[in-house]
Amino acid sequence: MIFEQFSKIGVVPVLIPENFKEALNAAKILFENDLPCLEVVFDAPAAEESIKIIGREFPDILIGASRILTIEQADRAMNAGAKFIAASGLNPKIVQYCLDESVPVIPGALTPTELEQVLELGLKVVRFFPAELSGGLGMIKAMAEAYSELEFMPVGGINAKNLSGYLSYQKVIACAGSWLIDKKLMAAEEWEKISALVKEAASIVKNIRS
Repeated sequence: MIFEQFSKIGVVPVLIPENFKEALNAAKILFENDLPCLEVVFDAPAAEESIKIIGREFPDILIGASRILTIEQADRAMNAGAKFIAASGLNPKIVQYCLDESVPVIPGALTPTELEQVLELGLKVVRFFPAELSGGLGMIKAMAEAYSELEFMPVGGINAKNLSGYLSYQKVIACAGSWLIDKKLMAAEEWEKISALVKEAASIVKNIRS
């Protein structure tokens, strides 16, 4: 089950690729440092191509697409090889399309009304975005107390300093974030610095979830 994989991996690195070579380098670093998961922002210039190539070169990486705003985008992402679909908001049509295609989908939800819509759609995991600006872990705990069936994947403002706090809460299935594969570091080909960030995150996950 894909959500069990998320829970074990603990961190979902978010990639905004300018070209597929960047994406391949990032995937290699993740795979070699025990974070075999990657979420590609689908409106990035090389998103579709990157998903296809990473899926071929690193088949054991759990790769998905995020910032999906339309059914057409969801369909393209699936055809490229995305194993899950994520969104910042809640679009019931996109959710239902993914469910009909048997592809795991993680919509965004912040309010009680949205969380109840998620439950009505039969889902158990939601993205909480933007996490830090929306109350952070304290807000997630308040929502989880009212909606105990749900688990949360916070994204937005997550970094090495607050990662352990989020992962220590049992209702947080995993955290997503772009701090691990920073665009500026990729553009400068600072692969060693990216490796260090990935190793740090993997160590935090291991200390909490192993």
